[in-house]
Amino acid sequence: MKHKSSNGIIGKLLNSIEWFGNALPHPATLFAIFALSALVLSWIMHIFGVEAVNPATEELVKPVNLLTVEGIRRILEEMVTNFTDFAPLGIVLVAMLGIGIAESSGLIGALIRLLVLNAPGRILTFVVVFAGILSNFASDVGYVLLIPLAGVIFIAFNRHPLVGMAAAFAGVSGGFSANLILGTIDPLLAGLSQEAARIVDPEYTVNPTANYYFMVVSTFFIAFTGTWVTERIVAPRFGEYHGPEAEEGVEKLSPLEKRGLMYSGLAVLFMILIILWGIIPSSGFFRGPDGGILSSPLIEGVVAVLFLFAGTAGLVYGIVTRKYRSDADVMKGMSETLKSLTMYIVLVFFAAQFVAYFKWSNLGIIFAILGADALAASGLGLIPLMILFIIFAASINMIMGSASAKWAIMAPVFIPIFMFLGYSPELSQVVYRIGDSITNVISPMMSFYALIIAFFQKYEKNSGIGTVIATMLPYSVAFFIVWVLLLAGWVLLDLPLGPGVSLHYDF
Repeated sequence: MKHKSSNGIIGKLLNSIEWFGNALPHPATLFAIFALSALVLSWIMHIFGVEAVNPATEELVKPVNLLTVEGIRRILEEMVTNFTDFAPLGIVLVAMLGIGIAESSGLIGALIRLLVLNAPGRILTFVVVFAGILSNFASDVGYVLLIPLAGVIFIAFNRHPLVGMAAAFAGVSGGFSANLILGTIDPLLAGLSQEAARIVDPEYTVNPTANYYFMVVSTFFIAFTGTWVTERIVAPRFGEYHGPEAEEGVEKLSPLEKRGLMYSGLAVLFMILIILWGIIPSSGFFRGPDGGILSSPLIEGVVAVLFLFAGTAGLVYGIVTRKYRSDADVMKGMSETLKSLTMYIVLVFFAAQFVAYFKWSNLGIIFAILGADALAASGLGLIPLMILFIIFAASINMIMGSASAKWAIMAPVFIPIFMFLGYSPELSQVVYRIGDSITNVISPMMSFYALIIAFFQKYEKNSGIGTVIATMLPYSVAFFIVWVLLLAGWVLLDLPLGPGVSLHYDF
């Protein structure tokens, strides 16, 4: 596929990246290949007698050959449970059911319109970037709703629509690892991290709130950085817009929609009050068995809390606005959301087998010990290691778009390595999330990239992949610098990444 950006070194490089990414097998196929490779590698390492000493137990770890009668029997007997017990599967499905109610009722779209339409002109850019970041809790709604909406709104303020769409895209995609609200990606990545951590520590648990404190602070850093890049770099590049006015206006909220938002807000407030009632008193019913907050069912069962909040708010809004006229409408909204996860379920099946084989064969722990020894011998400190990991994840993102697919591949390797170096799985996860986010806006493999190009072409017909990448590259560079500085400061101050989450792992 030829693009208008195909001339010149940069254009040829981008076309090469796109070609290579398109030549890769489907992520689910990749995991099937990895699973088979793990079986073969277990046999090879067994033949050559590769082994390592576990620094935690001082025990000698040897590879287990899975290409034996016993190994094949285990593969056949546990294939189903590998899939059904895979942590990311259930938690993502439950979270998406609640998000599905909120999204199909129109609540999320109304909230985004309310936030952006009521923004004063002087802070419009900040609100657009900020709204883009917040939209991530509802999966892909920011891509299909906020980005084109931002273009229309910028025209209404006599500004170039591509500037507005770039700001929204920066928030939605570049700010993917920042938010004030837990979204579907948080339990998904936490589940993958937990499976990887249990290669070293079978009892280790990674909660979806693992990176919450860092995410909240990142939200404001990324929103201000995205605003600065938009106003100082992107907007001057495009100048004034002299094209035709947008054909469609921005539809304001109707009185019925406003009423729906009010009642939905009251429902959420009521739920918050119940939570505060159960958590503030020292003997509150939402306290954990030890009387603490970190062991509270609100933390341990955060996915259920997300489902209840999103589902209740969406249900109330849908009833008030008459989008939901019967229980069948609600169930249809939930089922429509799950339809979008069919490919994810297929991917998880093969990913679960790969992780299981990696664990059974001891390949994961052997590679982790050998990798940790190599990194320790290099003399690199934590911050240089984090920067290298961010760059590595960002580079992989240029040829493979799915955040969960990449982490499912990388987590079983890198989390054990960093655990043996004394760093927590939650820290490895947050470093990965930064690397995955910063190149989202310039990665041709990002699933919505073709849609972004189409949005740009509505106002600039000659726009192509090169136009989008050239526009978004300053955001990618700025987000990288700001996030690295923020993470370095976080590490130096030894701040918790989330509730009860340390930067360090102790054997």
